[in-house]
Amino acid sequence: MELVSGVVQLRPEDAMVEAMLRGWRAQQTARGLRDDTVDPRERLVRRFLDFTNEYPWAWSPGHMDEWSLQLTAEQHLAPSTIRSYQCSLRMFTEFLTDGRYGWAVACEQAFGPGKHPVAICHEWNTIAHLNDYEGNPEARPFTRAELQRFLDYADEQVERAVRVGRKGALAAYRDATLFKVIYGWGLFSWGPYQDELDDLTVPAGQRLIKIG
Repeated sequence: MELVSGVVQLRPEDAMVEAMLRGWRAQQTARGLRDDTVDPRERLVRRFLDFTNEYPWAWSPGHMDEWSLQLTAEQHLAPSTIRSYQCSLRMFTEFLTDGRYGWAVACEQAFGPGKHPVAICHEWNTIAHLNDYEGNPEARPFTRAELQRFLDYADEQVERAVRVGRKGALAAYRDATLFKVIYGWGLFSWGPYQDELDDLTVPAGQRLIKIG
């Protein structure tokens, strides 16, 4: 509990909210979380407070439904972003409803029977994490199997050009080599065009490993 006992608050509701946020920060800090994780979560809770125009002990699952709808239909946020927001609010409300911290008792003592935080996130109004990659499907990384097929295809283009005696074998070999360099060195697509010979020099005593 972060409330100071025996002190009459001029605005008890606001004082209770600030005490809740301080307590949640202390709990997260005790878990070893850094400010760059804790601060955005606190800002999100404050945004939810503004959205609902209600105090945490008056929140309901309906507020979560309305907020998630607004994030989806009006702000058009990605499912992964919305899920991270929902997870942050779930953690905050779980902290408030955990009997070990005493917030339910404190709220009822301050604001009357029945005035206490409740769980507002459940499996029916939050986004489940079902896929390993949730970004734009056109921009997702290759799986290992897909990458191997891609590199094999690039090698096949070299062999095909040589077999039929057509021009382009050297260009195909260049492309196949560049693809492997990009993968092997972890470069961006534009990386090879900015590399110099020294960047690809193998130190004495080491050797390259075949890729693809």
